[in-house]
Amino acid sequence: MFKYYITILFIIFQSLTLISDKQIQEKEIHGKIVGITDGDTVKLLTVDKTIIKVRVANIDCPERKQPYSARAKQFTSNQIFEKQVKLEYLKKDRYGRYICNIIYDDSLNLSKQLLKNGMAWHYVKYSNDESLQMLENEAKKNKEGLWQDPTAVPPWEWRSSKRN
Repeated sequence: MFKYYITILFIIFQSLTLISDKQIQEKEIHGKIVGITDGDTVKLLTVDKTIIKVRVANIDCPERKQPYSARAKQFTSNQIFEKQVKLEYLKKDRYGRYICNIIYDDSLNLSKQLLKNGMAWHYVKYSNDESLQMLENEAKKNKEGLWQDPTAVPPWEWRSSKRN
């Protein structure tokens, strides 16, 4: 009986993976944003009714207990919640989240909009896109969003300090 249940679970898992793998091979996934976890993590309902967790590529928004976290989440919600979007799939992270560029309103890139409005840091550990760094630098210069705080701590440093 145990072997039967394991076989059934394996078949279900394989069928779900096949759906996702087909979309991933195309490097584009289309769907509707149905949840905002935080400023840089959302849930997307694909056209085939699969919910996937998506991490916005190349940026890092403040963590939940950091200043500007709620503002970053609200900004992301205002931009894409309940909208049809296109994901440009890059890879999966160690938590199984899809790392993607999120394109909405025909041509807006959520990573760029978060940086431009001072709601995120350019995550240079995972990105060497100079245009993103330029957007962060401009937001800093103009004291947009979190850059109003001269002591703003990047989330990766904040997470590291909480572990220690």
